[in-house]
Amino acid sequence: MKNISWYKVSNPSNLISPSLLVYPERIEKNIEQMIAMVDDIQQLRPHIKTHKTLEIVKMQMEHGIVKFKCSTIAEAEMLGTCGAQEILLAMPLVGPNIKRFIQLIKTFPRSNFSSLVDCIELLDQIAAYALNEKIKVSLWMDINVGMNRTGVISGVNAIALYQQMELNPVITAKGFHVYDGHIHFTNLNHQQKEVDLAFKSILDLKAAIEQKGMNVNTIIAGGSPSFPIHAKRKTVEVAPGTTVLWDAGYTSLFPHLNFIPSAVLFTRIISKPAPGILCFDLGHKSVAPEMSLPRVQFLNLPDSEQISQSEEHLVVRVKDANKYSVGDSFYALPMHVCPTVAKYEYLQVVTNGKIINQWQVLARNQRITI
Repeated sequence: MKNISWYKVSNPSNLISPSLLVYPERIEKNIEQMIAMVDDIQQLRPHIKTHKTLEIVKMQMEHGIVKFKCSTIAEAEMLGTCGAQEILLAMPLVGPNIKRFIQLIKTFPRSNFSSLVDCIELLDQIAAYALNEKIKVSLWMDINVGMNRTGVISGVNAIALYQQMELNPVITAKGFHVYDGHIHFTNLNHQQKEVDLAFKSILDLKAAIEQKGMNVNTIIAGGSPSFPIHAKRKTVEVAPGTTVLWDAGYTSLFPHLNFIPSAVLFTRIISKPAPGILCFDLGHKSVAPEMSLPRVQFLNLPDSEQISQSEEHLVVRVKDANKYSVGDSFYALPMHVCPTVAKYEYLQVVTNGKIINQWQVLARNQRITI
């Protein structure tokens, strides 16, 4: 960073710690960078799971982005209230979520909702609800290219599933959904090779299905790590998510991507329990803890080592603890911003070093109204 103090709040005395700060001007630059990486803005279908925030969706829409991807009914409802044209709920619909999804379709008729399916059993359940409600449901076939989380493996079963989607009168087969989040190599050439290899199986499956007289209209592929690679495929929609806020983890892994961190944790020293040890109010409940230490990258605490974390506390070893006092303010980039945002009810909005607003993380809970 050329300006090392871009993140600082001029008067933090009334700022609660921990807090999550966001910087609209930097978010704007990341949105512009996303758009610059595709030939046609219609290729972009950004994922909103990172921020879950209405104001950031509106910022993207002001730039002409009309398609979005999300992970929960609440996120889909928020997109519906924003008037997004196309909304993909990229999670299998199970239990009451099938009924809730159909309620979304009825509540927001101006938005085109779709979801995923990866097995005949789920397809039949969704179709039964759609038939009962006398509506059509748009679905994408979710394909597993090695993530081993959701998706049907390319082959005979995938062809049979897509055929059933095409034949069912209450289902609209939209195309393929592919997530290759397990591929994340720092070396760009290695990343390109592995992403292309996984995508070849998708193209082979598409050809096999089209040989049987069916159409695969669209493919949605990738996430933030593979975004620049899939963005070069002019007929593929891309769904980056972390790109809008970025974080220390992706900055380290993908230095070739020109996105900038725009979300910063504000924290304070709450104790100096032993020589060379500082304790911050930045525990599991305040920053994503699913990865190994370090949890954050401090922006104004050099030569420090994060040695432990619990629910409320982050313990750090420093060379000269005498330089610091209880109550001192610090700023840190989360290593993983997506689950960190979900821990905060509000984001504190910073412009020119001042808190000017707060944005509610509206879709952080399971339910808004539906």
